[in-house]
Amino acid sequence: MAMGVYNPAAPMILPVREDRRYRSRKPRQVPQNNAVVLYMMDVSGSMGDEQKEIVRTEAFWIDTWLRSQYKKVETRYIVHDASAKEVDRDTFYSIKESGGTKISSAYLLCDELIKKSFNPSEWNVYPFHFSDGDNWGSEDTKKCVDLLRGEVLPRVNVFCYGQVKSAYGSGQFKKDLDGAFPGHGMVITSEIRDKAGIYDSIKEFLGKGK
Repeated sequence: MAMGVYNPAAPMILPVREDRRYRSRKPRQVPQNNAVVLYMMDVSGSMGDEQKEIVRTEAFWIDTWLRSQYKKVETRYIVHDASAKEVDRDTFYSIKESGGTKISSAYLLCDELIKKSFNPSEWNVYPFHFSDGDNWGSEDTKKCVDLLRGEVLPRVNVFCYGQVKSAYGSGQFKKDLDGAFPGHGMVITSEIRDKAGIYDSIKEFLGKGK
């Protein structure tokens, strides 16, 4: 029509096909390391049934989230009072125990397991420790800080400490960790006041995607 040659009695349209290439998305699996989660739970006398139930519920949902992100997830379970021991999953979810509290015993065992079985070049390592914040004393807390700084943190993606509110726990240990590692991106602490606080605690731990 612009050229003045359009004949309405014999209309003819010649579309010009552009050379286009259409591509559909093809899912591609990106290789990634495996993950190991080390759950440490204080089972001393000040950790009551309610506190342990909060820890177990949070551990279950952390496990569920990590399994959605990694093809293979290993779990290890450590319980401690004045001493620490590795247990199986069933024991972790049912153990009672009582006694004093020596947190460094759990960190020593955690460090031993990582060195023995989980090379950081092959594994993403996630230690989670749950307690009501009571510890043997300032000397043991200093030992915990030294273990984290010198041994554990260089080998893990992130270290998470969840403090469960207890009528018998002082809650001091979280303050000590926050004071020892201010603004440290690999040490995340969370206060879990009750079951309603579990979701926010998990977001604090895993929200940075480490």
